[in-house]
Amino acid sequence: MKIHIKNGRLIDPANGVDAQRDLFIAAGRIAAIGAAPDGFAANRVIDAAGLVVCPGLVDLSARLREPGLEYRATLESEMAAAAAGGVTSLACPPDTDPPLDEPGLVEMLKHRARHSGFAHVYPIGALTLGLAGERLTEMAELHEAGCVAFGQAQTPVVDTQVLLRALQYAATFDFAVWLQAQDPFLGRDGVAHDGEVATRLGLPGIPASAETIAVSTILQLARDTGVRIHLTRISSAAALEMICAARLSGIAATCDVSVNHLHLSEADIGYFDPHARLMPPLRAGRDREALRQGLAEGAINALCSDHAPVDDDAKQVPFGEAEAGATGLELLLPLTLKWAAEMRLPLSLALARITCDPARVLGIAAGNLSVGASADVCLFDPHGSVDVTRESLLSQGKNTPFLGQRLPGRVRATLIDGHIAFESGR
Repeated sequence: MKIHIKNGRLIDPANGVDAQRDLFIAAGRIAAIGAAPDGFAANRVIDAAGLVVCPGLVDLSARLREPGLEYRATLESEMAAAAAGGVTSLACPPDTDPPLDEPGLVEMLKHRARHSGFAHVYPIGALTLGLAGERLTEMAELHEAGCVAFGQAQTPVVDTQVLLRALQYAATFDFAVWLQAQDPFLGRDGVAHDGEVATRLGLPGIPASAETIAVSTILQLARDTGVRIHLTRISSAAALEMICAARLSGIAATCDVSVNHLHLSEADIGYFDPHARLMPPLRAGRDREALRQGLAEGAINALCSDHAPVDDDAKQVPFGEAEAGATGLELLLPLTLKWAAEMRLPLSLALARITCDPARVLGIAAGNLSVGASADVCLFDPHGSVDVTRESLLSQGKNTPFLGQRLPGRVRATLIDGHIAFESGR
């Protein structure tokens, strides 16, 4: 299939391009930009007048709920949601059932994803068997099966000697380790940020120190082992300061933040809204502002959806009993555009945080529109909008604190390996 995308505003942050340019696609790859290659005859012409043409989005955290948790979502439903959101590459955490700790499970997931015709899936392998924090997985075998990094999802390794050994092993093979920082004891039984709102509502709190103490431990072990460490979904200003200081001292540390924590704070719990039950919890307003500024300045490397579809039965319960998580694949682009508009940032900078920057963290050849690159492309209307309703979400999970809101930007088409995976009318 040869496709000619014409009249669009092409924004490719990786290559510093922001101009009206035509894009030519052949054999699943970018064939040319600007002028058609010799002998090019398009099978399909897409008029992108008024639209932005950018690299397909790269999401660092999207739970597909397979294997084992199909009652919450299926691979088919979530991959379709990814395409509708302009997401063409995504990393999935290892907290499936069973966890991604065996090469066979990883190969099965990769095979099913590859034949879906939707986004490229990059599994994060389990760091320890069963995510139990006791015995290390066979990381080398998992890497051969397709894992791009290793982590524990939201399950901390309590035994720091086990964590040290895991980081030493990963460093030996130059594997990246992704960890979400939360002290299991300070965070035990907590459901909200330990602040004014939790106190007023009578909810057990999780202090910011639960994150900073864990960050301190992880960074010290990263210094001792030389491992490449990625801190996922940071939520506090203090943690961000520690990561920035660690980088200045030579530690190879990156981090990301979720779209939820970029826009919401503890005040958005309202009157026990279970859609705002997240992990890590929504923190104070000053933390949110620090995260927004840190992402703008590049101190935070990437923005992710932290997509975690949850079934209604697990959300339609009292706040403290609700399962943590929110759907986000289809909201990654609109919420990025909302943040950029509020911060008065260039569109190219905002798109970098969800294209080439997360691709760099993953270590994959994605998030750019270079000639010869895979034709993973997102076309969106920057002046359009999307009403977030249960009916509008393709994800099987309808749980998001943004329900009922109108957000900027509407994806018009998503191309993956040069084929149209999603298309909507004007």
